Amino acid sequence: MLKKKSVYLLSLGVALGGAIGMSGSVFAERAATSPSVAVDSETLPLEDLKTFTEIFGRIKQDYVEPVSDKKLLEDAVRGMLSGLDPHSAYLVAEEYQELKEGTTGQFGGLGIEVTMENGFVKVVSPIDDTPAQRAGIKTGDLIIRLDDKPVKGMSLADAVKTMRGEAGSKILLTVVREGSETPLKLTITRDIIKAKSVKSKMLDKNYGYVRISSFQSSTGENLKEALASLKKENGGALKGLVLDLRNNPGGVLNAAVDVSDAFMKSGLIVYTKGRIPNSEMRFNAAPDDLIDDAPMVVLINAGSASASEIVAGALQDSKRAIIMGEKSFGKGSVQTILPTSNGSAVKLTTARYYTPSGRSIQAEGIEPDVALAQMKLETVEKSDFKPVKEADLSNHLQNSKEKAIAKDAEAKEKDALDAKDYALNEALTLLKGISIMKR
Repeated sequence: MLKKKSVYLLSLGVALGGAIGMSGSVFAERAATSPSVAVDSETLPLEDLKTFTEIFGRIKQDYVEPVSDKKLLEDAVRGMLSGLDPHSAYLVAEEYQELKEGTTGQFGGLGIEVTMENGFVKVVSPIDDTPAQRAGIKTGDLIIRLDDKPVKGMSLADAVKTMRGEAGSKILLTVVREGSETPLKLTITRDIIKAKSVKSKMLDKNYGYVRISSFQSSTGENLKEALASLKKENGGALKGLVLDLRNNPGGVLNAAVDVSDAFMKSGLIVYTKGRIPNSEMRFNAAPDDLIDDAPMVVLINAGSASASEIVAGALQDSKRAIIMGEKSFGKGSVQTILPTSNGSAVKLTTARYYTPSGRSIQAEGIEPDVALAQMKLETVEKSDFKPVKEADLSNHLQNSKEKAIAKDAEAKEKDALDAKDYALNEALTLLKGISIMKR
């Protein structure tokens, strides 16, 4: 029997050691009894069914080792679903349970979100403060070997199962990275992943920063707490906020809606459309804005997917925020989780989701308003040459005002931000420019 309906938006890849099949999509766990399927005898592919049973019999009779009927049928179901698109899948009971646990923000594994590309495991993004991030795994890495096992030929579920393990155990990943001439070998120690989805800090007086690394069931409430904390630390309302969604692969749908709603006073946030009536959903904003219309910049990159794209799209279409960075991943399909009577589940693509203006980001992504390439600033070595200034000229007039006191600490902090995070520094500069223009 299928359980009551609840709606989630899952992250783009698979959280290793956690939720299997988290594929950057809205998914619903829909209530239903055994579905009645109308079968038209005239269109029933009898010849194809005959071929299927013939092959089934050949395997049972001629395969080099005995294979159980259960395994053959389970593999047939897996193949049937995986042949539809990269995100439909059959989840056995263990995988289904892990998928549900993945939305809580605590699971065991490496801490990377992945998908499958050309037979290899592709890293969508490493999760903040996890073994994968500390080991140097980056967005876009292709994992080609797991210890001594080639990934080519594995299913995504099998690759994930290989990478999972007890906390403290190690695994060697062989990674192909763009720009590297030879594959990289990274040894990672598995751990219990406790992903804190919301982090915040003050960038400068009056300017706050919120980083959302994934969308969990508690993210909406955590965001409210973070904003309240920033206001308290600032001693009043903020003049601007940077919302960082870079390398955020997605998460729970309601959390994406809550985050968008926190900054919107009205209007549509997201809607979905599919073939069946109950695949259509609409989410609207409530009349409040937790930062009182202060200017916003949202940072995205190629690792921003699913729920991140919903938030970026909603804030962009409503002209509530400036989107800055790189084009996002482009995952805009909806999956429905259908639990089955044996404790397993089917994850089936049932709809697409759309931004308020009607844009589908499927295979397109969110185009930033301000495009930024991935860059790193380096400090130019000091030269002995000093340009001549007015103060160096003989008999120059003295300034009638007292010399300003240098703010060394603030200058050092800005220099550090320039070098450490170019995109974040650009976002802060833009917010300050907006504030100056308002004055």
